[in-house]
Amino acid sequence: MSDNEIWTEKYRPKRLDDIKGQDEIVKRLKAFVENKNMPHLLFAGPAGVGKTTAALALARELYGDKWEQNVLQLNASDDRGIDVIREKVKEFARTKPIGNVPFKIVFLDEADAMTRDAQQALRRIMEEYSSVTRFILACNYSSKIIEPIQSRTVVFRFKQLDKKDVFDLLRSIAEKENLNITDDALEAIYYISEGDMRKSINILQAAALYSKDITPELIYEVASVAKPQEIQEVLKLAYEGKFAEAREKLIDLMLKYGLAGEDIIKYLSKEVYSMNISEKEKLDIIYYAGEIEYRLLEGSDPIVQLGALLAYIGLRGLQNRK
Repeated sequence: MSDNEIWTEKYRPKRLDDIKGQDEIVKRLKAFVENKNMPHLLFAGPAGVGKTTAALALARELYGDKWEQNVLQLNASDDRGIDVIREKVKEFARTKPIGNVPFKIVFLDEADAMTRDAQQALRRIMEEYSSVTRFILACNYSSKIIEPIQSRTVVFRFKQLDKKDVFDLLRSIAEKENLNITDDALEAIYYISEGDMRKSINILQAAALYSKDITPELIYEVASVAKPQEIQEVLKLAYEGKFAEAREKLIDLMLKYGLAGEDIIKYLSKEVYSMNISEKEKLDIIYYAGEIEYRLLEGSDPIVQLGALLAYIGLRGLQNRK
């Protein structure tokens, strides 16, 4: 493999047994391989948990060296119109497979981005050519897939990866790439990626371009994410009534890391849980943070709205001290 290859592809598991954190799903997919038969499948779950990897690994184990000739892979967020379904997908689905597996596979990634008209056309094709073609649809939100397609598929719900699974793979990559990575750096990667393996690997590769010694400071720097301690300091200052200092610190973080208002809301909301305040106060702050996020999405000024959130936190602290 090339040294400048993207690590998410370089270290993508090629076999079902190599997939981390989805043991029950892997077990069921291996049964399809053994029987050389399967229904249409719908893979649903968060980003970066192995949906695409599972589909490609399943195809490799079914077809061996001929897997590329028997698989049509499309990203439905790009090829999402009805014309693509009626032409490219239908043309592939109607032809016979190569080899001893009695069907081919059409893999539609990000299928929840397809238009409803395209999904309506797809359901008819799934029904008409089911004898020679199976469909695998991957999506983040199964609710965006129309009910007639859901009823034609077996749904596999992928769970968010455990911290141990992410750490194991990152340590394996670090060893192969001759990197020195600390446990604190792994914690930082997991904090930023929230269990998204693809994002975790991308962060590690970006950090490795700067140094072979991977530290938490390097991780936060390359990911342009404020450290939890810095966010906690902003919350502490605000709660203690030091509004001007909290606001100045917050603006410094936004400029230092290039963070948008929505990013700040996300990190503030995460760190509220670590504050030494009552559960009711935490709930009130989280509720108000949601209101602020809505205002930001509607186009309000981020400095004004984030200032309003800090002021609200300060008022909560003031009420508690009375």
